[in-house]
Amino acid sequence: MLVLSWSFLALLLVSSSWAEEDVAAIEEDTSKELSVGELLERANRERTPDFDEPALIGGDIAIDSEADRNADPCTSRGCLWLKNADGKVYIPYYIQNHYSTRERDIIVRGLQSFSSVSCIRFRPYNSGDHEWLSIESRSGCYSFVGRQGGSQTVSLSRQGCLYHGTVQHELLHALGFNHEQTRSDRDNHIRVHWENIIDDMKYNFNKIATLNQGTPYDYNSVMQYERYAFSKNNRPTMEPIPNSNVSFGQSTQMSRNDIDRLNRLYKCCKYKQQKLYLQIFYRTHT
Repeated sequence: MLVLSWSFLALLLVSSSWAEEDVAAIEEDTSKELSVGELLERANRERTPDFDEPALIGGDIAIDSEADRNADPCTSRGCLWLKNADGKVYIPYYIQNHYSTRERDIIVRGLQSFSSVSCIRFRPYNSGDHEWLSIESRSGCYSFVGRQGGSQTVSLSRQGCLYHGTVQHELLHALGFNHEQTRSDRDNHIRVHWENIIDDMKYNFNKIATLNQGTPYDYNSVMQYERYAFSKNNRPTMEPIPNSNVSFGQSTQMSRNDIDRLNRLYKCCKYKQQKLYLQIFYRTHT
């Protein structure tokens, strides 16, 4: 009887371990049903930040002060990570140990996805690094925009943030990119329905003097939120113009334009090489 009891207990422990490891796998399956914008809004909707966490704008962009609310660091002070002599940009990262093996694999896959399409190389933190991304499960999904210096948090909460597209989205913030709907030329492509936005969330739709890298507005960008983002009445907060029926904000991974402007911002490669990167990326990811 005692042997049977211990066997039953061991089975429960193993089952519990398997359940934890399978959480990320289940979340990846569900991610097929929701866009990155929807996932981020869902993950951050009930956010209760700890006292040491930053304020957020745009749903998932961390800021140090109110003065940063409408500032684009890439325009105002420069935000790029430094390029090495070999033409590559090496960015150290440290993944905190509260993730399961499966969850860590999702994060690493997101980090590695940049190396096949750009000169960005995320590498593990080494003792002596002066600046790095600290990837942590904090309250919700968020990142600062661009290089901050020292350790900077990228929050990928275990509750709702561990999808390939959301990892890419937050890393693009860390590399210097804002949301597509805050682009300086936004009003030529998106009509904002201010009357439908939650009153204290309207500032999230303010335009920013962004560096657009000479690339077109991209409805399919992984940085574009969906039609009902921050809605207070289940009516659209954004509408594409001139054709209101155009689909937008449905991306589940970086678009061709996202990759193009990343390469332009960091002067990664010549256009022909960049085109080859894109062909390889979409051949293996679609």
